[in-house]
Amino acid sequence: MKFFNTLFLLLLVTSLSGCFFRKWRMSDRQIQEHFATKAVKPTFFTIENDSLKLYVASIGSDTLPPLLLIHGAPGSWYGYLRMIDDSLLHTRFHILSVDRPGYGKSRKGRKAVTSITKQARWIAHALNLNHSGKPAIVLGRSYGAPIAARLAMLYPSRIKHLFLISSPLDPAKEKFFWFSKWGRMTPVQWFLDRHINLATAEKYSHVAELKQLEPLWPTLNVPVTLMQGGKDWLVDPSNLDYARKVLAGKPAEFIFLPEAGHLITNSHSGMVKNLILQCD
Repeated sequence: MKFFNTLFLLLLVTSLSGCFFRKWRMSDRQIQEHFATKAVKPTFFTIENDSLKLYVASIGSDTLPPLLLIHGAPGSWYGYLRMIDDSLLHTRFHILSVDRPGYGKSRKGRKAVTSITKQARWIAHALNLNHSGKPAIVLGRSYGAPIAARLAMLYPSRIKHLFLISSPLDPAKEKFFWFSKWGRMTPVQWFLDRHINLATAEKYSHVAELKQLEPLWPTLNVPVTLMQGGKDWLVDPSNLDYARKVLAGKPAEFIFLPEAGHLITNSHSGMVKNLILQCD
């Protein structure tokens, strides 16, 4: 009976993760079809060394102020297509949307890069593609938010404004679901897409990573806007209260949206866009 229960759960977890993954994953062909009728198309760059690789989609003139977009887990650069397609944004900014290390075409080896600091340092290389000489607006959502924050801590002179959206920042509020532990089992991982396994590895290292970030919040000295939905089922809304505590006295704006879920950049895209434009 135990074997059949395990088998059932294995099939259930595989099915759920597969359905979830297919909802946002795009093939190269689908990406080409998406941009086939667009007047402005992205250019792609790969930044690489012996240990890490970063794939970057660039749209807009590289002499415009940079807008760096960092996705969550799982995710990809094209998770920001709504912003990339926006003609007002890419005529005002040089948009740089990355595949975080390990995701999409930023894969280098099989080992997951779960370090927030290592990811922040490496993603910062994308800013070298910009030649405006102006500081960047950096937007990170979900698991990309603490990475964006760490990037701003490390390179404050290169950042003009920071947006943290649906941000899991409080190590005491990390959410785990009943099926999470099954995703850590090797037999289950054999059946799952590598992006799901990478997201699982990040999730189970996230508490420790956020604890390392705790004493560093006083070093964040760039203007920051935080947005959190009251009906976010992935990130506990009380993370906004934690942000208010660790950013007390900082140039920070806290926006709580009671009816919003996790995907604020989609559900409130107009608001996010207007806030970004106000920073220009």
